[in-house]
Formats: sequence, C-alpha cells, structure tokens
Amino acid sequence: MGTTTRSPAAPGQTPTRRWQGDLAVLGVEVALVVLAAVVGAVLNAHGVGLHADAAPLYATWRPHAGWGTPAGVLVAVTVIGSGVRWARVARWGPLLGVAWLASAAWTLSLALIDGWSAGLAERLTVQAEYLHEVPGIRDVPATLAGFAGRILDFRPDSWSTHTAGHPPGALLVFVGLDRIGLGGGAAAALACVLVGTSVTVSVPVALRALGAESAARAVLPFLVLSPGAVWVGASADGLFAGVVAAGLALLAVRGRLAPAAGGLVLGFALYLSYGFVLVGLLALVVLALRPADRVAALLSAIAGATAVVVAFTAAGFWWWDGYQRVVQRYDQGWAADRPYGYWVWADLAALVLSAGPALGPALRQAVRAGLAAIRPALHGPGTRRARSAVAAGPCVLLPVAAAVVILAADLSGLSKAEVERIWLPFAVWLLAAAAHLPAATHRWWLVGQAATCLAVNHLLWTVS
Repeated sequence: MGTTTRSPAAPGQTPTRRWQGDLAVLGVEVALVVLAAVVGAVLNAHGVGLHADAAPLYATWRPHAGWGTPAGVLVAVTVIGSGVRWARVARWGPLLGVAWLASAAWTLSLALIDGWSAGLAERLTVQAEYLHEVPGIRDVPATLAGFAGRILDFRPDSWSTHTAGHPPGALLVFVGLDRIGLGGGAAAALACVLVGTSVTVSVPVALRALGAESAARAVLPFLVLSPGAVWVGASADGLFAGVVAAGLALLAVRGRLAPAAGGLVLGFALYLSYGFVLVGLLALVVLALRPADRVAALLSAIAGATAVVVAFTAAGFWWWDGYQRVVQRYDQGWAADRPYGYWVWADLAALVLSAGPALGPALRQAVRAGLAAIRPALHGPGTRRARSAVAAGPCVLLPVAAAVVILAADLSGLSKAEVERIWLPFAVWLLAAAAHLPAATHRWWLVGQAATCLAVNHLLWTVS
C-alpha cells in the first residue's frame, strides 16, 4: 500500500502532546488571519491603496446565500461522513472517478451560492478577463508574433489585465475553446471547473506512482473539500492548477512516453503563467522520487518542454521578452500602490484561507516525519543523507518544495494580493502533507476545511 499516512512519534511525545502542538499551530493561523483582516481594514479606512476591500482576500464584504448553499452543505457532510472511510477501502479507479465528481460538485455548489450568472456564466466575461479578447483573435500566428508588443498599458491596443499579465498560452486556451464551439462565459467557466478539479485525480495518481498509495488515499478527501474550490469555480487559475498537476503526475507514472508527455504539459504551463518557472522545483522533486529511470525520465521531460518552447519561439513569442514587459506592466497598475510591507505577510493569511486551517498542522506533521526519516543519517556520508531525504517520501518533499516556491513568490514582491487564486497550482501540493495528520483527526480537520470554505463564500463576494 506504500508509505504510512501517520507521522512517527517523536521520542517521549504522546499523541495528546502532538495534538496540542497542532492546535497551537492552528492558533497561529487564526491569529495571522485575524491580524491581516484587522490591519487591512485599518489601512483601507485610511485610504492606503490595498485595492482589496476585504483584505487579505481580493473580495468585498457581502453576506449572502443561494441555491448552492444546501448543495454545498450536502456535499461536505457526505465527504466527511463517508468519504474518509471509503477513500481507504474503495477500488482505485472508481475512487478517483467519484473523487473528481465530488470535487466538481463541491466547486459548482460554491459557485452557485453566488448564482448561475454571477457565480459562473458571467464570471469570466468582464473586461479584465481573457474572453474579452477572444473575439478579436482572427489570426493566431499574427497574435503570437505581436503579443509582447501589446503587454504594456495605456496604449490603444493594450491587452486587458489578465491577458497582459500572462504568456499567450492562457489566451489561446480560451480561443481554442471558442474555435471548437465552446465559446462564451458558461463554457469557459465549466472548463475551468472540470480541469481545475482534476487535481483530485492527478495529485493522488502522482503520490501512488511514487510509492505512497495509502497517503494518496488519505489526502483525497482534503483535495475534494479544498477551500481553494472557491476560486477554481471559476477562474483561469483553477484551470492552470489542473494543467500543472497533470504534468507533474505524468512525470511520476511509469512508462516510456509519460515523462515526455509530462514535459510537454509543463512546457505549455510556462506559457500559461510566468510564475510557473517555479514549478521546475516540484518537477525535480517528482523525478528524484521516481522508483526507476530517473535520468531517462529527466531527459524525456526536458525534450518535451523544449519542444513547446521552440514552437512558441518560432511562432514569434519570446518568453523572456514577455516576462520583462509584464514586470513593467505590473508596476503600471495597482501593484505600484499595494504596500509590500503589508502583503508580504498578509499573502500568507490569504494562503491559509485558500488552503484551509489544516495547512499549518499538516506541514508541521510532515516536517516532523521528514526529520525523523533523515535524522539517523544527518551525520553520515553525503550519499546516505541524500538517500534518507528521498526516503522521507512525496508527502514530505512535495509540500516542502511547494512551500519553498510560495515563499520565493511571496518575497519577490510580484505576488501582492490575489494569491488565494494565483497560488492554487502550488497549494494543492501543500495539501499532500495532510497525509501525516493523525488518522483519528482527519474528520475534524475536514470539518474545519469545509467550514472555512463555506464561511468565505457566504460572507464575501470573491472576485476572479
């Protein structure tokens, strides 16, 4: 069945003390969120340019309910009541299928709290979104060749906010949907939901392929009830999370073509968001954890990613040129006003709300498990230390890598606000650490995850 889902006990530490430690971390999370909200409210009241009415989230305060409310509660109760046990014993294939359906139902229920039009059909049709540009794209090669020239703002042909802030692959996704007859806001939103919720398949598949099936099963309910579902339905970042997770899963599974396919997918991800260059760290961790053929898989993945880069470059879009102009565009907008001194720590509060209160305790338990795995070899030869680090397992190394990536993005100052959706592709890998939470506490943590998600969606009007 693979690695255990419970972290080893530290010498002399009882289960009660471990539980108390998790509660202490939860208290820190609550304090961080409350402090970020209070400070954000004070700064907004004094006219500081946070450009986020409900800081640390990019949202406005608007308590409301909708016909998605009872559906969301029903999905949460079902997953918490039966899903935890079923995830442990069900056949693998049907389990993944049901998990995907449950995740889609959860995400759609949350969106429908805001109503069909405001929650889904019109969510991606506003001026700042990609769909605003789709009708004007008649010549794709010409669009790619001239894409970078339209990134900077305050010009007659400047791209809309989201289109300008991302490489052209993001726009091409929605152009492609339009070309196959799936144009319009409703189809685009449903595509984001279906691809975004596929992380409930990709992440467990990756963990199982890396030898951690029992951990994959333990993580599944946490992926289904992820508070990040509020932004998966519907934003392009949800779709991006699904693409990145699929690429990493392909790197993990056995097969001659899988790593090359994973490289192709992750290469395309580089043209969905400039920030996905950081996914390279996660990819290296996955390849290092593969049970065999690591070098061959690495070379295949590089070849696949390189093919995508060559194709976009040959079409006229140079990634680095686009990135440099995006940095300039970033400072032409709200980022110039948003204070780094607030967002550099308040972003972490937004992450807690997006990943859920189980995040901190799960990371704590994962780090403890990792230290327990490598402690015997800390003073040994370098080779032994490296092998012990790998032995810590994917539910330690992948969450830690995701945390490192998020901290790098946070400190860069290029992620000031709106990270509750922007960091979704990394946050789903943080949740892999939930496998190390004591099994007896899983239902309680899932209650906290669902309650956080429902509270955010009912008290705030979120903006994609």
